[in-house]
Amino acid sequence: MSSIHVAQLVSNSQPSVLDIILGYTFMALGLLATLSYLGKISQPAFLNLTLGKLTFVSQTKGSLHKSSKRCIVDHINEEDKDCIILFGSQTGNAQDFSEKLAKEGSTRFGLRTMVADLNDYGYESLFKFPAEKVAIFVLSSYGEGEPTDNAVEFYEFITEDCPPFSLGAHAEAPLQHMRYAAFGLGNSTYENFNTVARSVSASLQRHGARLVGDLGEGDDAQATTENSFITWKESLWEELGRAMALEERKSNFEPSFIITELQSPAETTYLGEGVGKKLMGARNHFIDFPGPNKPSIVTLLRSKELFRSPDRNCVHLELDLMGTGLSYQTGDHAAIWPINADCEVDRFLRVFGLWEKRHTSFSVSSAKPTIKIPLPKTTSYDTAVRYYLEIAGPISRQSLATLAEFASDKFQKDALLNLSKDPGHFHKIVTSQLLNLAQLIETIGPGNVICAVPFAVILECVKPLKPRYYSISSSSLIQKSSLSCTVVVDSVQLQGRDFKGVASNYLLALKNQQNKEQPDAQNLTCGLMGHLDKYNLNLAIHIRHSSFKPPADTSRPILMIGPGTGVAPFRAFVQERAAQFKAGHSVGNSILFFGCRKSSEDFIYQDEWQGLQKILAGAFKLYTAFSRDTERKVYVQHLLMQHAAEVCSLLLEQNGYLYVCGDSLMARDVHTVLRELLCKESKLSMPEVDGSLKSMRNSGRLQEDVW
Repeated sequence: MSSIHVAQLVSNSQPSVLDIILGYTFMALGLLATLSYLGKISQPAFLNLTLGKLTFVSQTKGSLHKSSKRCIVDHINEEDKDCIILFGSQTGNAQDFSEKLAKEGSTRFGLRTMVADLNDYGYESLFKFPAEKVAIFVLSSYGEGEPTDNAVEFYEFITEDCPPFSLGAHAEAPLQHMRYAAFGLGNSTYENFNTVARSVSASLQRHGARLVGDLGEGDDAQATTENSFITWKESLWEELGRAMALEERKSNFEPSFIITELQSPAETTYLGEGVGKKLMGARNHFIDFPGPNKPSIVTLLRSKELFRSPDRNCVHLELDLMGTGLSYQTGDHAAIWPINADCEVDRFLRVFGLWEKRHTSFSVSSAKPTIKIPLPKTTSYDTAVRYYLEIAGPISRQSLATLAEFASDKFQKDALLNLSKDPGHFHKIVTSQLLNLAQLIETIGPGNVICAVPFAVILECVKPLKPRYYSISSSSLIQKSSLSCTVVVDSVQLQGRDFKGVASNYLLALKNQQNKEQPDAQNLTCGLMGHLDKYNLNLAIHIRHSSFKPPADTSRPILMIGPGTGVAPFRAFVQERAAQFKAGHSVGNSILFFGCRKSSEDFIYQDEWQGLQKILAGAFKLYTAFSRDTERKVYVQHLLMQHAAEVCSLLLEQNGYLYVCGDSLMARDVHTVLRELLCKESKLSMPEVDGSLKSMRNSGRLQEDVW
C-alpha cells in the first residue's frame, strides 16, 4: 500500500478519545525535546495524565530538578520536631516574634519547636509535611506588599497556580495533610496591607493546607503589632492545644545560648572588624554579621551637610565600591550596618553589670542545633553590644517579662512585670517616651544594675542589630564605582533629653569626623577599634536590589513625587536622563514634585537641579512646595492639584510613568489627590480611575518606594 493510500485511510477514519490524548502527548513530548535541545528549557517537564484531563506541568523550578537547598520536611524529621516556625523578616521583628513563639511553645507546652529562615530551605517536598506536625509562618510585608528579601523564593514558589512540587504530589490538593498557622506584620497606611501573609495563607489553603485558628495581623501604623501578636498567639495555643492534645505545664526559663568566658582572647576574636586583615589579607573582607546578606567594607570618599539649619541635619555621603565586588543599578537601596553610639554602649554595659569586664572575651554556642547564634562565635561584651545588638531599639513587653525573672531587686522585678502585663502602662512609660531597655532600667530604681541577668538571657531579650536601608541617590550610569546616599538625621526632642536615631546619627558622626567638624556630645565617637580606623573612614554595607527603576525606554515621560529625602532616588533618575540626553538618546519629559519646609533651609540639591534643567532644557521641570515659607502650608499634594491637567495628560494620554518616594502617610495622601484630579480632568468615573491606576501598578508604570 502506498504512503498516499495510508494517509487517505488515516484521514478518513474517526479518531478515538485515546487517539487524541496520545496524539497530544506525543506532540507535547516532541515540543519539549525540541525546546530542550534549543536550550529554552533547562530541565525536563512531565505530563500529568488523569482521566479525561491532560495537564502540562512545568518542571523548570523544581520536581525533576531538585532544589540545591535543604529539604524542609527532611530537616523537621531529622531533628524530630513537631512544630516549625518559619519567618520572613526584613528588620528583625518577624524573626524576633518567631523565636519568642518557639521558646514559649517549648517551655510552656513541651512542643519540640524550631525556628527557620525561609531562605534556608527548598519546598518542592512540602507536600510530604507530616499530618501530626504544624508549621507556623510569621511574615512581614514591606513596600508595595512585597515579601522580605529572605522570603522571596518561598513566596514566588507557593503563590504559583501550580507550584513545582516533586513527583508524587497530589494533583488537586498537594498540601492536604499539612496544617499551619500564620501571623502577618504590616502597615495599614500602605495600599497592600499584609499582602504577603494573606497571599501565602490563601495559597496554602488553595493547595489543600488547613489553617489552625485565625490569620493574625499586626498593624505598625496603629502601633498595635505586639499587642495583636500576643492576642493571636494565646488564641493559637488554645487551638493547638485541642488539635495536638497539648497540656500547659509549669516551666522555668531555659537559655537558648551558652556563654563561656575566656581567660585570654582567642586568635579569631571578633572586635568589630570582621575576620581580620591577617586572616583575609585584604581591606574589603566580609564582616561577620549573621544572616544571608553579608556586608562588605567600603570607604567614605566624601560627605557634606545639605541643610542650612542650625538644629537639623541632612547628610550626603559618597561611598567607594572599588574592589568590593558590589554593584548596583539606579533605583537600588544601600543597606548600611550602623554602630551603636558610645554613650548607649556605656549605659548598657553599666546597667547590666558588664562595665568592668567589657573587654572580656567569651565564646557563644547554641543550646540547640536549630537555633542560630546572633553573634560571632568568639567576641567580647563591648563588641557584642556595640556592633551586634539593637540596644537603642524599642522594647517588647515579652522581653520585660523574661528579664523580670532574673531581677535581683524586688522593686525592679515588680515594675518590670507590671509593664509587661499592662499595655496602657507600658505605652505611657516606655513607648511614648521612646525609652530603650537600659534607659528604662535606669528609671526604675532603686539601684541601676540588674547584675543577676545572664548575658545569655540578654541575647534573647535584645534583637540583633539590623541594617538600615537608604535609596541610592546616584545613577549607576554616572557613578559606576561609587554610590551616594542622602540621609536625614533623626532627632526628636523629648522632656529633658533628645531621642537620637541609631544609623542616621552614626552617619552624621562619620561626616563630622571626616570634615573635622565639632561632634554632637550625644553622637557616636568615631575613634573606635574595628572597621573605623585612623587612616580611613570605613563602614559596612550591602546592596538590596529594587524594582523601583526608571523605564527602559528613555523616551517615555516620567512624573516623580518625592518630598524631603524622598527625592533621593529621583536625583539618580534625573542624573541618568541627563547623561542619556548628552549621549544622543531620545529622552522623554521628566517632572519632579519636591517639597520641604523652607527654601532657605532644606531645599536639598538646589544647585544641582538648576544645572540639570540647563542640560535637559525643557525636558525637565521642577515644581516645589515650601510648607513653612507662607502662612498657608503648601505640600506636594497641593502642587499636583495646581498642575492637574499636566499630570493627567502625562499619565493617561502619554502613557507616562509615575513614581512616589517618601513616608507612607504622604504616599496615601498623594494617592487620594491623584484619584480626585484624574477623575475631574479625564471625565472618567472613580471606578474607571481606580482601574487605570491598578493597571498602571500591575504594568510597572506606577511604582512606590515608601516607608
